[in-house]
Amino acid sequence: MDQRSATPPLNIPAGYRISEWTVTTRIGSGSWGSVYAADGPAGTAPAAVKFLRTDLLTPGQRASMDELATQEVRFSREADHPHLVRTRTAVTLHDAERPDLDGVIALVMDRAERSLQDLIAAGEPGTPVPGAGHILSGVAAGLAHMHTHGWVHADLKPANTLLGPDEAVWLADFGLTVELEGTHAYIPPVGSLDHVPPEWWSARTGPRGSAVRPTADIWAFGVLAHQVLTGGLHPFPGSTARARALAAQAYAGGSADLRLDDRLEPGWGELITACLAPDHASRSALGAQDLAQRVRALHTGSRPRRLRRRHVVLLGAALALAATAATVTALPDRGGGATARPKSSPSRAVTAAGAIPADSDVPVPLRKTITEAAQRCAEDEVTPALLAAMVKAESGFDPDAARPASDEYGIAMWTPSVFQAWAVDADRDGDKDYKSPPDAIASMGVFACWLDQRFKQSGMHENLPALIAAGYRSSDKTVIETGGVPPRLQAHVDSVLANLKEYTR
Repeated sequence: MDQRSATPPLNIPAGYRISEWTVTTRIGSGSWGSVYAADGPAGTAPAAVKFLRTDLLTPGQRASMDELATQEVRFSREADHPHLVRTRTAVTLHDAERPDLDGVIALVMDRAERSLQDLIAAGEPGTPVPGAGHILSGVAAGLAHMHTHGWVHADLKPANTLLGPDEAVWLADFGLTVELEGTHAYIPPVGSLDHVPPEWWSARTGPRGSAVRPTADIWAFGVLAHQVLTGGLHPFPGSTARARALAAQAYAGGSADLRLDDRLEPGWGELITACLAPDHASRSALGAQDLAQRVRALHTGSRPRRLRRRHVVLLGAALALAATAATVTALPDRGGGATARPKSSPSRAVTAAGAIPADSDVPVPLRKTITEAAQRCAEDEVTPALLAAMVKAESGFDPDAARPASDEYGIAMWTPSVFQAWAVDADRDGDKDYKSPPDAIASMGVFACWLDQRFKQSGMHENLPALIAAGYRSSDKTVIETGGVPPRLQAHVDSVLANLKEYTR
């Protein structure tokens, strides 16, 4: 869960001056700040000012924010194009009369009327948004210009596509935009889950960040185009962004087919399929210039017709993955790296071998909680017995257990900040709490389910309970890079396996 959502919006009074521009009214607020309308000198077009808060950042994060703001202005000046929003200037505020604004970064840019996301949200699912072909032509043209000049957007999505006066279409939000160094560039390991390509999840993060290539933008365009032409429907099944990301990984791994909405015009369907080729190498056959030309031809030759019904075909593993609502997001590794997260699935029958024995030492009040947590996962290895074995090894079933040195607490020994990203509200009170045994155990089941799926996707099929136990203590990447249980975790894993043997006798 993003704790920034509770941050109060910045309050910029009407008449406040930012360089040559005068603030008028607030347009909207987000996690890190707010966007205000502003007027400039006579004869200049209206502007929007994005105020980015820095008071919640560490010194290092604040320096990175300054660097990203500077980079956004530099990119805007170097890559001037009618389909790229202009960032006119960046100003760091220093106002003795307003200490709450000290250090706030103000980005002055072209003012849009709405975002593509707003347009999609206002429409009808199954119906192309008004002006779909024109919008996609503008997005593709802007993307082609960026790639031609050696830049990767790296965060292309409807929310970062702005619609201005006179049918203007602008790509925006260049905070992650980077200049290529040969065939790739590096960005922080962040992204919008619905629009990152499958290879993003397995990319290693080094001192300079994660590698990104122009084909990441091609993938994102394919997702965006499907959304524009179907009134917001995502090309991969799932009720959450994380579930859809896992479905995309299953498709890329060969365990599920790509099934687009079957009422797309054939030409659009073929183009989107090319954009969503399962890997970088296959996708590289479609360059941004060719993409722009094909989009333009489709737009001028045949406008997409109205879709009569919402229809997404789920097939094989894609159905199972959507049912598990498995989620995926970058999270802090308990050992310092990164990991990922699933969500839940419909109940499956618990085999007798996986049930908690009636005469075990598992506390009776916890047995239903543990069993329900396991039933949310469709993987055979994630049984009540395994979760019980893990809980016993983690805390001895003690809801007040604590390891302050490693910032882990509760019956499932969650790090509070990590728990918030994986949390399941099993108490059904709307307040997820790592100290609550139902919430903590349900979330453990979610994580265990994802680890099982992740290891199988990586070709690791032997001794999965041991790998899951090790991954829970560290991360999927730690186990995959080690090729098995890391030596430092062997004693803990042996304890889990001993418990599991006891519960499956």
